[in-house]
Amino acid sequence: MSAARHPRTAVWACLVAGLVGYLFLPWYAIQDTSWYEALPQVFGSAEGANGLLQAATQGRRWLFVGLVGLALCAVGALQPPGRAQGRWLLAGGGLGFVGLAASGFLIGARGWSVAAFNGSFGELAVNQFGIGAGGFVALAALLLLAAFGLARLGFFKGDLFVAGAVLGCGTIMALFIAYPVSKALAGAFIDEDGGWSIAALVARVGTERIWGLGCVTGGMRCGVAWNTLFLALLTAAGTTFLGTLMALMAERGGKRWQGPLRVLALLPIITPPFVVGLGLILLFGRAGVVNQLLEAWFGIEPTRWFYGMPGVLVAQLFAFTPIAFMIMRGVVQGIAPSLEEAAQMLRADRRRTFLTVTLPLLKPGLANAFLVGFIESIADFGNPVVVGGQFSVLSTDIFFAIVGAQYDQGRAASLAWVLMLFALGVFALQRGLLGRQNYTTVSGKGDAGIAMPLPDGVRRTIYSIAFPWIVFTVVVYLFAFAGGFVQTWGRDYTLTLNHFKTAFALEWGQFGLVWAGTAWNSLLTTLKLAGISAPITAGLGLLIAWLLARNEFKGQGAFEFAALLAFAIPGTVLGVSYILAFNVPPFELTGTGLIIVLCFMFRNLPVGVRAGTAAFKQLDRSLDEASLMLRASTAQTLFKVVLPLLKPALVAALVYSFVRAMTTVSAVIFLVTAENELATTYIIGRVGNGDYGVALAYCTVLIVLMSAAIALIQLVVGERKLGRRKAGVATPAVVAH
Repeated sequence: MSAARHPRTAVWACLVAGLVGYLFLPWYAIQDTSWYEALPQVFGSAEGANGLLQAATQGRRWLFVGLVGLALCAVGALQPPGRAQGRWLLAGGGLGFVGLAASGFLIGARGWSVAAFNGSFGELAVNQFGIGAGGFVALAALLLLAAFGLARLGFFKGDLFVAGAVLGCGTIMALFIAYPVSKALAGAFIDEDGGWSIAALVARVGTERIWGLGCVTGGMRCGVAWNTLFLALLTAAGTTFLGTLMALMAERGGKRWQGPLRVLALLPIITPPFVVGLGLILLFGRAGVVNQLLEAWFGIEPTRWFYGMPGVLVAQLFAFTPIAFMIMRGVVQGIAPSLEEAAQMLRADRRRTFLTVTLPLLKPGLANAFLVGFIESIADFGNPVVVGGQFSVLSTDIFFAIVGAQYDQGRAASLAWVLMLFALGVFALQRGLLGRQNYTTVSGKGDAGIAMPLPDGVRRTIYSIAFPWIVFTVVVYLFAFAGGFVQTWGRDYTLTLNHFKTAFALEWGQFGLVWAGTAWNSLLTTLKLAGISAPITAGLGLLIAWLLARNEFKGQGAFEFAALLAFAIPGTVLGVSYILAFNVPPFELTGTGLIIVLCFMFRNLPVGVRAGTAAFKQLDRSLDEASLMLRASTAQTLFKVVLPLLKPALVAALVYSFVRAMTTVSAVIFLVTAENELATTYIIGRVGNGDYGVALAYCTVLIVLMSAAIALIQLVVGERKLGRRKAGVATPAVVAH
């Protein structure tokens, strides 16, 4: 149990927060009005009144349940810390939270949300709207008080912080991942007559198109499920392999290559996905440079050989290798040189040391990079749409089921179930392979050793594979972005900046500077929403990773899978699920910027979780224990001891969260509005109108901005300091034998 100097402070703080939510903030969200704009109405009789007035004067008696819960918790707060206090807190917090949450889901804008209740209890004379700032604060306070009650009763080893973090994160994931996704997936069990039927799911997924084995038995095509699985396995293996090579090259290779390598390796992740596809088409398409050269030099007639499995695989390798690189770079950094030095002192050469010591210590990172690559691949639809040709996968079938001429939510939901089963299978396989093996490499003991140089054979292999891939990356981007600087690609190659002027022109008007370019609104909106979501996503992801790696509690496996669930669902399905779930009370978020921020957060959350999990596997638990023994609280230990050692994982989570929020398409394409237009939707609109020059010019600006953002993130977070010497620096403590 962590030592706390003021054991009741957290309880009283939550009580005060709950009362503030009830008395000083608008309880409901007012349409087209922010919470701070509604503050003048808090003590009035309009929709913006506080919770107490809503219950006492506007007939919404069910809101009193939260006040009763807070009163019970106040009685508990007066008790000394112990089981008696825990019972009061659990009773009050649980009663208030469950009561308010249940009333929120059961009573909507037209009275009862469940039609059967009208017959059982009669129609309600009053209704309620979506939850506002006051309701959110009160619910959060009641939930934390219930969590503190569990801790006082002996759960979570009596740690208030851990209890609050587990229940808080669990509730957030249930609300913004499990609830909307389950609402969308439920459509798989609804038949044409609107009734529930398992047979409906079986009929939709048990078809030849999905599970056909034509390519295995000599036919032309496999079912889309097998296409998806084979592609995901190849992509995961390829991205993990390339990402590991680049990480070893960046951390163990020559210093002169580290800076350029880190920039080039991250280029694909800071680019909208269709730009990579366009560059690959310009290279390998039927009219691409490669086919034209083959025809000119060898007389080989151009074909569409690139479209299909080869093109999608190459595009996904481009898109997802940087994620594996970011995960593996932190893992490679964390390997303690003392372990390699010990092997060499026992007469093992560098090659044997690398194979028997270094590589086995990379297993957590390899497993996490493989899992993320697999899930990214099965959920990707942008690359298969651009270069897939006749090669179909589950994500494209889901997309066309939703946006096609015949809106078939049931078919889309059924296919999403197949994707979930694939993700769950690989997740279970990963856990089974890693098991409870120990991969600790960063401990509380000093380690001033020098990282072992790569064996010559390994170094040559890495350079021979990684360098060509980097050159390939540069070529693809040169082709892709040249279109932003020429008049019309394919017809008029005259250099021009007109495309940039169209999108980002600045003019002086009567009242000063005018943002005359057509792209400014979408760019500023995207920067704002991505800047809000990225730090929250990274922080939440690392907190969940810490809970999974450093704590044990019931339901931990389900907790971890819930954190990955949004990744296993195609972005289109997630976007539709958010519309279905958050278009009615208790959460009326459709059309707001908040729903886009939430979609960004929970779509990108798994990378922070996986990067943090891989990093935590390397940290010795004795670091945490030593801090706690010195009477630091759990929160102090997490922020002052553990977090500084997680800087590579933090950078990975921040960078990924920000750039994916800037470049995502599928998850938010149904959520944007005229007031909240995003960069990617603007670009897609331009591409749809055939204005490729402006689209590519916009992409160039995005890359420059995101490169600057990545540099700023790395500057602010800094490098992890493990007290190791640089190669070539001698110390008196090192004696050569």
